[in-house]
Amino acid sequence: MSEFRLHPQLAADTLPVASLPLCDVLLMNDANYPWLILVPRVAGVSELLDLIESDRTQLWREIDIASQVLREQFAPDKLNIAALGNMVSQLHVHVIARFKGDPAWPKPVWGAQPAKPYSATEIAERIDALRTHINPSGT
Repeated sequence: MSEFRLHPQLAADTLPVASLPLCDVLLMNDANYPWLILVPRVAGVSELLDLIESDRTQLWREIDIASQVLREQFAPDKLNIAALGNMVSQLHVHVIARFKGDPAWPKPVWGAQPAKPYSATEIAERIDALRTHINPSGT
């Protein structure tokens, strides 16, 4: 089996936040929405069902962690969770905090508004806060 590598489009569009037992947690570089992407570090998978059962279970645990962090940090009106893969086939899961006043509400975020990259200061602050909540013990 080949070695895991992050898809170039995901690498270009995101910022690394943390590593959980199965997934890398990435921040979508779009300040319009608090938006995490979880990417299982398993080579060659494009669908949830491609994961072995124990990895599927672990992925759901990690989606729960990301969802709780976004809920606690941002108090969204809704959390959107999706594994689409139409543009990037590498398995990845979007966890997006949505608000009734956000630029795309109530429609999907894709294509609704051009991405608004975070400033350097915003990146540092956002990633620090997310890391602290994803891994509060610091281990």
